[in-house]
Amino acid sequence: MNKETYNSIFQKEIHDLIELKRALGFSYELETGSLRRIDTFLCENNLSEKCITKELCDLWCRKRTYETVTNQASRISIMRVFCRYLNDIGIPAYIPPRGITKKRIRYDAHIYTDEELQGFFDVVDKSKSVPDSCPYRSDVMPVFFRILYTSGMRVSELRLTRIRDINLEEGYIHVHEAKNHKERLIPIHPLLIIQCKELKEKIHADSPDDEYFFMILPGKPMSLGNVYKNFRRYLEQAGISHTGKGPRIHDFRHTYCVNLLRKWADEGKDLIAYLPYMRTMLGHESFEETAYYLKLTAERFPYIKERMKESFPDLIKEAEINEHEFY
Repeated sequence: MNKETYNSIFQKEIHDLIELKRALGFSYELETGSLRRIDTFLCENNLSEKCITKELCDLWCRKRTYETVTNQASRISIMRVFCRYLNDIGIPAYIPPRGITKKRIRYDAHIYTDEELQGFFDVVDKSKSVPDSCPYRSDVMPVFFRILYTSGMRVSELRLTRIRDINLEEGYIHVHEAKNHKERLIPIHPLLIIQCKELKEKIHADSPDDEYFFMILPGKPMSLGNVYKNFRRYLEQAGISHTGKGPRIHDFRHTYCVNLLRKWADEGKDLIAYLPYMRTMLGHESFEETAYYLKLTAERFPYIKERMKESFPDLIKEAEINEHEFY
């Protein structure tokens, strides 16, 4: 991998941060470009000592006239990572707080009820294939959506899964195409292992190992648009009301997490002790992302909220969802 060239007073620290992240398993390709822009910004401001002030940070975080709020948030995020790193190695740097960007529309996660899930999967099981354009839909969709719900995987992680990524003998999916570039192993429910084997025998008898497991046509994975279109149709047929705010496909992930935490709580398990396991399963980069589900579970089930207050009251605050975490 070619070593990037930086010119600011922080060139060594930028190199070291990138090397650290890559040593931890992150590819850090997109972030490298963002750090290069930070380096240019620091050069333009003629820094003579290694210190990032609040004023300098505010200047970087200010919204450009040509950029979206999402792009602004991305710029702030990488500066936050860099400044935290500088602090960790003893260099004074103001860390941009969260919430600088204009207030985003609050999205309340929809936790599917047992009745909604039953109705949804009843409809999915009646999917019809279209010989020319979607010849495998009736076989693929029931398995796809069940794994999505029971694994907590992101939509694109599952739709881009290839045959070689699924070990049906040991019962897991090896996630490569992951957000944050984190590879992980996801266990498959025993009943779904059987369905996966049946699906593989039915549509992949002659497929190479690099074929998409949930393909539309040979060599062609389901697109996000295809998944959403089917999802909306299934919701409508199941009588589940959909507004501009949801339910969303990603709510299967939320429902999985909340139900898993509820199960652990009912079994008397220490939820804090189990969060690292959930963090690994979900492919989260920070504890904060995973702790969100503690808050969501507490809000959803008051009896769990009361039980959790004594152990970790700071986590039982109003939850905020990270829209960038979705796909």
